[in-house]
Amino acid sequence: MEILHVPTSQTTELVDITQEVQDVVTRIGATDGVLYLFCPHTTAGLTLNENWDPDVKRDMLLTVDGHIAPPDSRHRHSEGNSPAHIKTALFGNNTLVFVEQGRLQLGRWQGVYLAEFDGPRQRTLWLKFIGTGG
Repeated sequence: MEILHVPTSQTTELVDITQEVQDVVTRIGATDGVLYLFCPHTTAGLTLNENWDPDVKRDMLLTVDGHIAPPDSRHRHSEGNSPAHIKTALFGNNTLVFVEQGRLQLGRWQGVYLAEFDGPRQRTLWLKFIGTGG
């Protein structure tokens, strides 16, 4: 298992980690198979989405923060971060990416993102490659 550390700088943000993930694939010599990414946090998750137009990240965060899981005085979780837990449950804590000839196989505009919902923090991701090489 490989471990990737991702610092975040805002309460809510999408951090493009595509290059860092590719660097792990290259470093371990993974060639053909599947890369499993897991985020062992309850207030941060993972997603694949567009990484060309930065407005997509902004629009996603605007919607989840303002419409899907805004703060609510009825939340009872004592840490006060119930919206972060809700957003993480919706985004999910894992994803799979195919690896062919040592390269992540993503759509033309896709990137891999850590979805931070309770930052800033230092997050940890676990990566496991299943296939040839690595």
